[in-house]
Amino acid sequence: MIMTKRSVARASQLIDNEQVRVTRFEFRPDDETGWHEHEFDYVIVALTDCTMLIEEGEGERTVDTERGAAYHRKAGVKHNVINGGTTSMAFVEVEMKQ
Repeated sequence: MIMTKRSVARASQLIDNEQVRVTRFEFRPDDETGWHEHEFDYVIVALTDCTMLIEEGEGERTVDTERGAAYHRKAGVKHNVINGGTTSMAFVEVEMKQ
């Protein structure tokens, strides 16, 4: 687990009800979410082109996602998301509670 002091990405809760939690994340270059683990499966929808540096227990990897693209992840993976690009990036995260 790599520990670096970075600024925290801005998170805005859009919906949080019995079925879903929807959060918009906005990152300046080198901003991070901080280490966390999701309790629910979730989908990310990129609002901008994103170069995400994903830190996980076994190391790190870079994921490039084009604006408008989406991907799904299962709950339970401890990770940190960092803007690894040189411009701001944003995405919407939808956690499925049911």
